[in-house]
Amino acid sequence: MILASEKTVKTKVGFMQGRLSASVDGKIQVFPWESWRDELIIAKEHGISLMEWTLDQDRLYENPLMTPQGRSEIKALLRQAGVRVVSLTGDCFMQAPFYKAAGASREQLLEDMKNIVAAGSDLGIRLILVPLVDGGQLENPRQEEQLKEDLNAFVPFLKKTGVMISLESDFPAERLKEFIAAFDPQYFGITYDIGNSAALGYDPAQEIGLYADRIVNVHVKDRALGGATVPLGTGNADIPGVFRILSDHGYRGNYILQTARATDGDDIGALCKYYVMVLRWLEKADE
Repeated sequence: MILASEKTVKTKVGFMQGRLSASVDGKIQVFPWESWRDELIIAKEHGISLMEWTLDQDRLYENPLMTPQGRSEIKALLRQAGVRVVSLTGDCFMQAPFYKAAGASREQLLEDMKNIVAAGSDLGIRLILVPLVDGGQLENPRQEEQLKEDLNAFVPFLKKTGVMISLESDFPAERLKEFIAAFDPQYFGITYDIGNSAALGYDPAQEIGLYADRIVNVHVKDRALGGATVPLGTGNADIPGVFRILSDHGYRGNYILQTARATDGDDIGALCKYYVMVLRWLEKADE
């Protein structure tokens, strides 16, 4: 018998697209071209009802999300699997940041973003993540101001499509609080990445305490201090503790598993193990 509270928790926990597939070319995260349909079947078999879509710059307009026919197929498969997709991680924005480009290249990247927002809205996606980390990291004040200008210019289109932009940043807490204040909270929020903050040695109580009202999505992973992603519970992140802090601050959004790849090749088994761990931790955090 599944209790009502457990049902509620299960609807909030999902996985990053690709984590129920074998790693492609040794990459931890990439759109699973050969198995994206299979992942939905696997998710259904394991009772997982939430997934975050991934979108790469490579072959952007070949991604099924970006074509009318592809979206029709996705919608049918999601209905069959009982899986929801309400958020999208735009790795494409990190791989080709529009706020670092100029001229015709910048205009094309901004047009890409508009097309991504429209396509996501058609699929029912309400949250699109722009990662300001790795290749998307803001390197100077000019890039920061360009990003603010470009994103704020998107507000009328976000209003029209019902989509919100979520920013993932490696800024320290005080700076991130100041940064996000430049954006309308109706259309812009923060994706809090537990593992990334742990790797940087940040204090989650301080971070969440400063900008909890702007957190609209949470990525769940574990990382060693100053190091790479590791299996949940083996790194520097106090994940149960972070869940309690988020709960205490009233966070009621989703938790997306962006977890480490399996060391034995059983990525499905690893993801399902992490899924159960997170469910248990969240249930305790909400007690």
